[in-house]
Amino acid sequence: MKIKKQILLAASLMAVAALQAQEIKVKDKRVEKSDGTLMIGMTLDFSEVDVPAGRSVVCTPVIASGDSIRPLAPVILNGRNRQILYERTGRTYATHGEYALRRTNGHEQTFDYTAHTPLAPWMKRAEVALVTDLCGCGWEALQNNRSPLFPIRLAEPVVLRPQLAYRTPVAEAVKARAVEGKAFLDFPVNRTEIHPDYRNNPRELEAIRATIASVKDDPYATITEVWIKGFASPEGRYTANAYLAENRAKALSDYVKKLYRFDAATAFTIESEPEDWQGLEKQLSESNLPDKAELLAIVRDPEPADLDKKEGKLKNLNGGSSYKILLRDVYPALRHSDYAVRYTIRNFTVEEAKELLYTDPKKLSLNEMFQVAQTYEPGSKQFSEVFEIAVRLYPDDPVSNLNAANTAIQNGQLEQAKRHLAKAGTSAEKQLAEAAVAMLEGKLDWAEQLLAPLKDNAEVAAAATGNLEQIRLKREE
Repeated sequence: MKIKKQILLAASLMAVAALQAQEIKVKDKRVEKSDGTLMIGMTLDFSEVDVPAGRSVVCTPVIASGDSIRPLAPVILNGRNRQILYERTGRTYATHGEYALRRTNGHEQTFDYTAHTPLAPWMKRAEVALVTDLCGCGWEALQNNRSPLFPIRLAEPVVLRPQLAYRTPVAEAVKARAVEGKAFLDFPVNRTEIHPDYRNNPRELEAIRATIASVKDDPYATITEVWIKGFASPEGRYTANAYLAENRAKALSDYVKKLYRFDAATAFTIESEPEDWQGLEKQLSESNLPDKAELLAIVRDPEPADLDKKEGKLKNLNGGSSYKILLRDVYPALRHSDYAVRYTIRNFTVEEAKELLYTDPKKLSLNEMFQVAQTYEPGSKQFSEVFEIAVRLYPDDPVSNLNAANTAIQNGQLEQAKRHLAKAGTSAEKQLAEAAVAMLEGKLDWAEQLLAPLKDNAEVAAAATGNLEQIRLKREE
């Protein structure tokens, strides 16, 4: 009996080996999921398989992943005599969940296979394999020798959505603001009183009045200081110019005081600079004068320290021809009065700030704008607009640039985000944003390097950890 079993086993193994030498081809592979059910479809091509008349080949597709395996409906490929015996049993797909086919050796033969099975979580990254049984051992006995057919990839593609961290701007204790201007008033020679109708004075004085009125008429503003600084050109003696610069500034201050009623707390600060040599250097640097280099050399030379002697060198350069150009084209712009109206703006409620954001945003602090943003859904159009307005009004502020960079990243505007990050200072939130840009550009290694140290930073640890997990999943897909 023992010898007989060994003979049967040997014969079965030989039959299996013979079948394995023949190829069952698979094409038209299909995988679909719907309402918790997984559908596996394929076309099995048995054209190269020979089945003896009295034997069967059982082909069982299986879904496998690691130690998990699920058999699907088998396909029984019968020889001629075996098919007759099978039909006598009365077995059908409806009663036993199996397909039975008669194999006609030497002829092309295909079968459109379809199977449905409940979807399990482990199947999302599994494979479909084929177990063949010619010896009657059962598919369990041969599962370790299954032939892989095609993978199942049901997991949704990982779309990187980096988590970011916005910074709350520090609230201003006092919202101090200022509007500035430069007036080129014309005065009669060696005189200091203002003549409102003299030459270009009507236009210049109107500009000054408009500047002051813009603050004076603002119901939210309180003027704290009017600052005026008078300048004279280097033409003439320094002592005379000092007198002119100081008293022309005072004249402008008196003119302004007569126009408006200011609060007792409003300060008037009067300053003067007898000769605007710094302005002269700037004007020359931007000019196209043929002797520009020689003129600048005189202006920049610390010697002589006596400014009257320095002006004398300008007068004598090139026989005085250059100085005539200075008198005509350069010096008039050096006779000016700079002014500033400094004021404070009261704080606003969130509802007031919402309205002002689109009508007069310069009245708002960064903190007030941030509070407005918190009333909108993160990532929404309104949310992004707040930070875009903030960075336009505060273009050099690190916090406004960081937050604007974050909204640009969320909108996929990576180049714009990089420009903002260049002005965002140094912070964990900035590094998190830089890592987000790297993630979206596909630079996952660099993103990991930026994120790794942030896991220990309490401010951004959760976001950094979440981004690292996204990177891990992206690499595994």
